[in-house]
Amino acid sequence: MSVNTFFWFDGGAEEAAARYTSVVPNSRIVDIARNSDGSAFIVSIDLDGQAITLMNGGPDHPLTEAASLQIVVDTQDEVDRLWDALTADGGKPGPCGWLTDRYGLSWQVVPSVLPKLMSGADSAKTIAVGTALRGMSKLDIAALRDAYDNA
Repeated sequence: MSVNTFFWFDGGAEEAAARYTSVVPNSRIVDIARNSDGSAFIVSIDLDGQAITLMNGGPDHPLTEAASLQIVVDTQDEVDRLWDALTADGGKPGPCGWLTDRYGLSWQVVPSVLPKLMSGADSAKTIAVGTALRGMSKLDIAALRDAYDNA
């Protein structure tokens, strides 16, 4: 048995797969099943160990923010690089570390320190971090830590 994430695209799955595998380290296109005209139908990718399938299925089931890919990173440089790459060429920033890329897929770019800052016995600190988080689009690790430390 295996569990795989599957996304239905209107079109552009092959282009999206190339973009995603170039942005996320340790990633690759695994397979492309093509239609009789040579266009991509199903594109299988590996994003740093996560199996994902993209299908060009047409406009019947558009992507929404209800499903997203979350990337957890350690540094602000990684947050910035991924954020910039995924919002480039028509992507849109969202609240609290969420964004929608140019293909319509939603992502969350999250620093690995965030769960620690949002948990713990000191509720004033976790509330301060949550308040700071809700005021951000791209997450700022230093500002989140400041909120925690100064609560």
